[in-house]
Amino acid sequence: MSVETITPAEALQRQQRGVLLVDVRESHEHATGHATDALCTARGIVEADPQALLPDRMAEVILICQAGSRSMRCAEVLVAAGYRRVASVEGGTARWMAEGLPVTVPEGDLDFYDRYSRHLRLPEVGEAGQRKLQAARVAVVGAGGLGSPAAFYLAAAGVGHLRLADDDVVDRSNLQRQILHTEARVGVPKVESARVALTALNPSISVEVLPERITSGNVEALIADADVVLDGGDNFPVRYLLNDACIKLGKPLVYGAVHRFEGQVSVFDAGRQRGVAPCYRCLFPEPPPPEAAPNCAEAGVLGVLPGVIGMLQATEVLKLLLGIGEPLAGRLLHFDALAMRFRETRLTPDPDCPVCRPGLPFPGYIDYQAFCSAH
Repeated sequence: MSVETITPAEALQRQQRGVLLVDVRESHEHATGHATDALCTARGIVEADPQALLPDRMAEVILICQAGSRSMRCAEVLVAAGYRRVASVEGGTARWMAEGLPVTVPEGDLDFYDRYSRHLRLPEVGEAGQRKLQAARVAVVGAGGLGSPAAFYLAAAGVGHLRLADDDVVDRSNLQRQILHTEARVGVPKVESARVALTALNPSISVEVLPERITSGNVEALIADADVVLDGGDNFPVRYLLNDACIKLGKPLVYGAVHRFEGQVSVFDAGRQRGVAPCYRCLFPEPPPPEAAPNCAEAGVLGVLPGVIGMLQATEVLKLLLGIGEPLAGRLLHFDALAMRFRETRLTPDPDCPVCRPGLPFPGYIDYQAFCSAH
């Protein structure tokens, strides 16, 4: 028996005569509006136990989805299960709305369901995962080359609270790669410029800014309530300081660095996984000499490179917040833009690490400027 296809207008006429109209889209789709008086229940629920929803196999039923394909497949399942009078609405809810037929928009957070609809379609995220992101707090150190793309995508993804720390102001030379900033905001503190850009992109999130240089005196206040810390800094003293603070407070640290045409990303989670996951000091027990690792102002950098690395960092942050996939803990990802090649290096914890080895009490913060300048 084939499935009957009908127009939205025909479906409305039958519905008005008492025929049951079932919207088989997902809950986040229902939240954006559905045919008035339709029974809203996901296709998977209908197909799993049609008898519970539709006890009379001889009763007429109409199925509708967004465009018509899902309702047709669901109708075919019902026909195979013995239902005899099943129809699917051609063009679905999209056509129903386009033709001006009666629509009900449920009360609630329409912006949430509309803005994050593509996340909500992912089984690995869904509404529960998106609510996790909404409740999450991420500390981003640096609103420059790495912090810009990372913060942009975290804001777009709906991370509910971003705390940005940077003591610099926007310079015209930043605009080649630091995409949070604009010509009109040259001379403005970077964190304030970032706040303007991020809240314009997603006004539903909270952006807290600290126009301060990160030191051992304020680092714990910066990251104490963060779920994840993102290192968008551009110097070794900050990297070592963040590493040590994250170990002390048990915070995962998403690391990124760029140099000319190359970049690298990793996740250092030794604070929560002593003896299992390495820390930044396990990778770099001592900083390289300044001539071996000049900053972007000295060595230059391809403008798109921090964008690639920053987006990879944002990806790792989202995975950590959602508890999905395999984070880069214990792995260092290298990117060569000229060769367009990624390679991976396995990292293991240093059993003699002066900060993260198991059973070692936190040794305290050191003079990181002196430590880095001495090597």
